[in-house]
Amino acid sequence: MTKARDTANLTGSGVTLPLLDIDAGTDIGAALVDADLMIVDDGAGGTNRKATMSRLATYMGTKIGGGMEFLASSGAMSSAASATFTQFDSSKYDHYKFYFMYVKPATDDVKLHAFISTDGGSNYDTTASNYIFNGTNTSSEGFKINSSCSAGNGTNEYGVSGSLFLFGPHLTNYTYAITNALVMDVSGNAFIGATGSSTATIHKVAADVDAMKFVFSSGNIASGEITMFGVVNS
Repeated sequence: MTKARDTANLTGSGVTLPLLDIDAGTDIGAALVDADLMIVDDGAGGTNRKATMSRLATYMGTKIGGGMEFLASSGAMSSAASATFTQFDSSKYDHYKFYFMYVKPATDDVKLHAFISTDGGSNYDTTASNYIFNGTNTSSEGFKINSSCSAGNGTNEYGVSGSLFLFGPHLTNYTYAITNALVMDVSGNAFIGATGSSTATIHKVAADVDAMKFVFSSGNIASGEITMFGVVNS
């Protein structure tokens, strides 16, 4: 049976809200994406207009200061030379957090590092003397992730899992990072983290950082995934 319509709500300029019957519509049957459309009243008593879901996401981001927003993923890596991220935007985000999920090396007994760029990823600073590690002035090969335990690539050795938090990289200060990692050692029989409960590395060049690259100290990334989140401006 067709649902009765309240024709009294038909006007010369269009259809008023009580007449809309969204129950009779067909479910989208999929996750909402940026390109999907919705109807908004452009100001109280204004004109009905269409808007994309991406506009809603942007609006919500401005209202949730300090919240984390997903920015990018490396996807499921397979024999990748590196994982690079260029989704830095200081107009939206203050800090960034990267998560590592079972990032396994193609070469045995290696460590995962991160290098920064100040030109959008065209070049990365791999100069060891520009990074210092855990409160000493000792040179470091980039931001250290699994600092105290090398990752293996054998059977039942599943690589590096953990996170890296990057503080205010858009500021023209030294760039600070804290990492926490869990690694199965190269013997395949022990799990240990980074030195202590976390590892601190500083990039001691005052610069605006706008890209980051993750690589193993030798060889490719055999498998795993890295994701990037931004901490929304508060």
